[in-house]
Amino acid sequence: MASLECIKFLMRGGLALRGHNESSSSSNKGNFLELLEFHACGREEVERVVLRNAPKNLQLTSPDIQKDLVHAMASETTKKIIQDLGDNFFCILVDETRDASTKEQMAIVLRYVNDQGLVMERFLGTTHVANTKALTLKGEIETMLSKHGLSMSRIRGQGYDGASNMKGQINGLKSLILAENSSAYYIHCFAHQLQLALVAVAKNHLEVGGFFKTVNSVMNLIGASCKRSEFIRDAQVEKIAEAVAANERETGRGLNQEMALKRPGDTRWGSYYGALINLDSMFSAIIDVLDTIQNDPTLRQRQLLMHGVCRLHFKILTLSSF
Repeated sequence: MASLECIKFLMRGGLALRGHNESSSSSNKGNFLELLEFHACGREEVERVVLRNAPKNLQLTSPDIQKDLVHAMASETTKKIIQDLGDNFFCILVDETRDASTKEQMAIVLRYVNDQGLVMERFLGTTHVANTKALTLKGEIETMLSKHGLSMSRIRGQGYDGASNMKGQINGLKSLILAENSSAYYIHCFAHQLQLALVAVAKNHLEVGGFFKTVNSVMNLIGASCKRSEFIRDAQVEKIAEAVAANERETGRGLNQEMALKRPGDTRWGSYYGALINLDSMFSAIIDVLDTIQNDPTLRQRQLLMHGVCRLHFKILTLSSF
């Protein structure tokens, strides 16, 4: 029960369970093991049945057991959502993006009014899609809804971004669903609309617009050449190895993984932040690349970019201090 209670607490807050280094000598074994130790501390009835005091085949702390418990909780949570929805009509909110392994993942959220008259938004699940064609997305939506006993005929609203494969008048996802269910009205996702508005305002600001213009220039310069991309990757690996050897970086599962510069997307909230984080982490390697190519006297533009990037890093550090 102690393991279940700890996992339930972490799941409720959307917190990760695993740690980079879960060995007994680690100063941070991850949220789950640290919370379990804290939960057992001073509680004799808990301490004598968990972790080192539990039978080796009943500790419930292995990675596979953690995953099984999380999946079981997710399954029970989904059942509760479907029960709460009942026979009511509902709307679907759908978006897709690539995960860290570059696979396309589609997320589906249900929006409905429960028996108490409250508007609810509940995450139904994610599914891998082979491509982002409207017909493929529609098929995956039907499959997921059918899996939970829900019918496409009960949909009364669709909320997506403004991409052509989603809102296209002829072959877009909204049109394919409307052809079968004329009551499934389409609304352009307000979160995406807000994101586009914020990006437009930022680009029209002299300082902020110039800031991100420099970021894009770096992406274009390095991304346009496989040789430069490989050079910056090798430089980053070398600098990480030097930092680890000097005990300036921690080591452990999932730490010090290979990085790449991220190109920000106007319709992806958080993508600009992610781009700046990676640029800051790889800054010294980027400087090495720019320093190498700026020595060519014909590359005046790249010399100016080198100067701009140094100013850019100062601004990133200034922003991160708030």
